[in-house]
Amino acid sequence: MANSDTRGGLDRFFQISQRGSTVSREVRGGLVTFVTMAYIVVLNPLIIGSFSSTGPAAHRDVLGNILPVGQVAAVTALVAGVMTILFGTIANYPFALATGLGINSLVAVTIAPQMTWPEAMGLVVLSGVVIFVLVLTGVRKAVFNAVPPQLKAAIAVGIGLFITLIGLVDAGFVRRIPDAANTTVPVGLGIGGSIASWPTFVFVVGLLVTGILVVKRIKGAILIGVVFSTVLSIVVEAIAKAGPSMGTNPKGWNLGYPGLPDSVFSLPDLSLVGHFSFDAWARVPAITAALLLFTLVLTDFFDAVGTMTGLGKEAGLLDEKGQLPAVGRALTVESLAAVAGGAASSSSNTVYIESASGIAEGARTGLANVVTGLLFIAAMFLTPLYQVVPVEAAAPALVVVGVLMMRQIKEIDFDDFSIALPAFLTIVVMPFTYSIANGIGAGFIAFVVLRTVSGRARTIHPLMWVVAVAFTAYFAIGPIQAALR
Repeated sequence: MANSDTRGGLDRFFQISQRGSTVSREVRGGLVTFVTMAYIVVLNPLIIGSFSSTGPAAHRDVLGNILPVGQVAAVTALVAGVMTILFGTIANYPFALATGLGINSLVAVTIAPQMTWPEAMGLVVLSGVVIFVLVLTGVRKAVFNAVPPQLKAAIAVGIGLFITLIGLVDAGFVRRIPDAANTTVPVGLGIGGSIASWPTFVFVVGLLVTGILVVKRIKGAILIGVVFSTVLSIVVEAIAKAGPSMGTNPKGWNLGYPGLPDSVFSLPDLSLVGHFSFDAWARVPAITAALLLFTLVLTDFFDAVGTMTGLGKEAGLLDEKGQLPAVGRALTVESLAAVAGGAASSSSNTVYIESASGIAEGARTGLANVVTGLLFIAAMFLTPLYQVVPVEAAAPALVVVGVLMMRQIKEIDFDDFSIALPAFLTIVVMPFTYSIANGIGAGFIAFVVLRTVSGRARTIHPLMWVVAVAFTAYFAIGPIQAALR
C-alpha cells in the first residue's frame, strides 16, 4: 500500500500520467539523456582545463595558470547533476543542464587569456546574475513568447540539424580536411573520403541498428542502440586495438575508451568550487570587460531560449499559443545554472539539446531530469566506468533524434519568403557555425528586415526589434572592440 501511495505521489508531483508518460519511460528517458551528454564531463576539462601547464594544448590564463583536468571534470559533473535535478523538480521539464559548449570555448580562448581564471569565472557569474535579473523583470519570458511560431519551428529544426552534425563529427563520419586552406571543401567523409576507422564503423552499424529498432517501434530503441553500440565497440577494440585518439591518432576513439577500466570508483576533487572573483574590471579596461560580459549574456540568453523552444515543441509541451507553460520557473533555474557554473569554475551551465534523445524515449516530466542528475552526481565517483562508453556509441542517438526533430519543418510556410528566408537562415546557420545563438540571431534579423520592407512591420513584436538590434551588435562585436581600443 505504501509503495502504491509513493507511486501516486510521484505521479501527482511530476504530472506523469497527465502528460501521457509513465515512470518507466521517465527513467529510461533520463538514462538515455545522460548517456548522450555524459561526454561533457570528459570534453569540458579538455576545453578549459589541461593535464599540465607545459603541454602545447594547455589553456592558460594571463598569468600562465591552468585548471587541472581532474578538478574540472569533478565540478562539471557536480554542477550538471545539481542543476539538472533542480530544473526537473522546480520547472518539471525533461531538459537536462550542463556546461554550455561554445561558452566554455569563449571563456578558454577569448576571456581567460586576458585575465586570471577566477576573474574569467567571475564574469560568468555576473552574466548569470544579469540573466537572472532579466528573468525577474519578465524581459526574458517576454522575449521567449515574442518569437513567432514559425520561427520556433525553425529553431527546433535547426537544433535537429545541429545535433546531427555533432553526432556525425563526434563519430568521425564527418571530418575537417587537414589542408582545407588549399581546397574549397572544408570537410569530408571519414578519412580520405572513406570510413577508414573502426570507431566510425561502430557508429555506422550502431546507427543502422538504432534505426531498425525505431522502425520496429521497439520500446527503449535509442537506449538499446547505445548499449548495443557500446558492447560492439568493446568487442571491436579488443580485436582491432584502435586505441584512443589523443589528438594524434585519427583512427582512434575520440572520447571515452571502450576497454575494461582499471578501477570503477574514484574520489572527486572539488577544490575549484568558489574559486572565482570580480576583479576582471581592474585587470582589463572597463569597456572590454563590459563587451565580454555582453557576449556571454547574449550567447547564454538565446542558446537557452532556443533550446527550450525546440525541446518543448518536440515533447509536445507547448500550449495552443506555442508558449511553454511555467517558462518563468524554467528560465529562473537556467539563469542560476549560469551562476553556479561560474562559481564552481566549470563555466556557464545551460539546457542541453541532447535532452531531445530522452524526449524521443518518452520523457515528458522533470522525473527524467532527476534520473539524469543523479547519474551525473554518481559520475563524479564513477569516472572510470562511464568513460567506457565512447562518444561514437552515443552519436547514433543524436542522429536519430535529429531526424525526429526535422518533422517540425512542415509547420513553416516556405511560400512566404518573408518567413522562408529567416527560417532557412535559422536552420542552416546553427549547424554551419556550431552555435544555436548565431542561428537565432541571423533568423531574427532577417525576419525584422523582410517583414518591414514587405509592409508588415506592424506584425513584428516590439521585442523582436530590440533583439534584432542586440544581435546586430553581437555580430559586430569584433569591429566594435577594435574601434574602442
